[in-house]
Amino acid sequence: MKESYKHLPARYFWPVLFFLAVFISGCQPDDDDIFDAELPSPAAIDAEVALRYHELFLDLERFTPGYRPPVSARAAAYVSWIGYETLVPAMGGSNSLAPHFNVSGLPEPEPGRPYHWPTALVEAYTQSLEYFFPNAPAERLFAIYELRNEFFEIYKQQVSHETFTRSSAYGREMAAVICAWSATDAAGHEAYLRNSDPTYVPPTGPGLWQPTFPDFTPALLPRWGTVRTFAADETDVIPPPLEYSTDPSSAIYQEALTVRNMVVEIKAGGLEEDRWIGEFWSDDCPILTFTPAGRWYAVANQLVQGENLRLDRAVTLYAHLGMALNDAGVRAWAEKYRYNYERPIDYIRRVMPGNEDWNTIMCPDGSGNYFTPPFPAYPSGHATFGAAAVVTFEKFFGTNVGMTDRCHEGRTEFRGDPRTFARFRDMAIENGYSRIPLGVHFQMDSDFGLDLGYRIGTKVNALPWGR
Repeated sequence: MKESYKHLPARYFWPVLFFLAVFISGCQPDDDDIFDAELPSPAAIDAEVALRYHELFLDLERFTPGYRPPVSARAAAYVSWIGYETLVPAMGGSNSLAPHFNVSGLPEPEPGRPYHWPTALVEAYTQSLEYFFPNAPAERLFAIYELRNEFFEIYKQQVSHETFTRSSAYGREMAAVICAWSATDAAGHEAYLRNSDPTYVPPTGPGLWQPTFPDFTPALLPRWGTVRTFAADETDVIPPPLEYSTDPSSAIYQEALTVRNMVVEIKAGGLEEDRWIGEFWSDDCPILTFTPAGRWYAVANQLVQGENLRLDRAVTLYAHLGMALNDAGVRAWAEKYRYNYERPIDYIRRVMPGNEDWNTIMCPDGSGNYFTPPFPAYPSGHATFGAAAVVTFEKFFGTNVGMTDRCHEGRTEFRGDPRTFARFRDMAIENGYSRIPLGVHFQMDSDFGLDLGYRIGTKVNALPWGR
């Protein structure tokens, strides 16, 4: 037979070849006809894609320059929302939030055509991480594409080329539209490039914040309160802080004295439990850990895995969490710079005799210096982030549910032994309290940060998610 083809006149060759191509294609089903049954919905798929990408997010925000807590929270919100919107058409009872935010132009699936939702989600996450982390170290950028290739090598064997291409294009378009909308938020867009504002001059006066010992870093994100929110607004405020006073009988002096005494005792080897709490929740030592906002994604990752969430529930949880953290950062920073209350270190060193050399125990640099966050104290961003986060967890898992947090298990630079909590709110309360034994916050900062965060989380839960 093979020899006979060699002797066919040239004019017969192309008709024969055309006939064979038609015959072969006719013996195979149309690309999409391979799937007589519908592809699995997100409710029938495990959460591996969402989990792996949010684990990667934590690695990116930890090592990428400029990703301080509010910046990280904002990026997380958009990345997670992009994932949610990508799967909304396949999640019965879930609503797109795009109309609520007046976002237009989101792609829509072609009617009657199959989509492989994990493929769409991988592409959406890949594009969004590339968009938000263009300045990440090269090896971290490579990890984004490495993860995509890992999933795509599997998916290309599971679905037709046409379905795979259609699905990946859909995820890519979804990321492009929402990332473009993100860029219209001038105050938040590419804020990793401008953590400080050279035009900002902090107000002066008794008890007002100024750049702080030991490095006197300029104010971090002093205009962050103008960044776009998802549910919170300018009505989400806190009352004025304690009145400034140097009188030893005053409320602020007593709160400062508590901070001073705890740190002194911890440095002397006492209060072991308080030191553990402080170190366990101290997530704003750049590069050493993820950010305080990222911490709650690390907690969410444990919940997604431990509760064996399906893909639909996982992307919805992450989207709730991201929006809550974004809004917590915006409103906490708005209030911080509205009141400009100084940190305990400045109050203690200036007001309390004999404490001119007092310092915190946060983020030691190995040379005897410690760190104080470069922005006003009131309210605590830590407390606000944590409270907003746990309210979203309560919506998904219940109010009388707790967990063992293993975020820092195995760390040797500090005590990261797991801690067990009966309720999510206990986590938020301890997280807020943890800043006091470290010496960087007053009790009032924690108390009112928690109150603000709880209200913000409740507002995010009340968005028109559906179900």
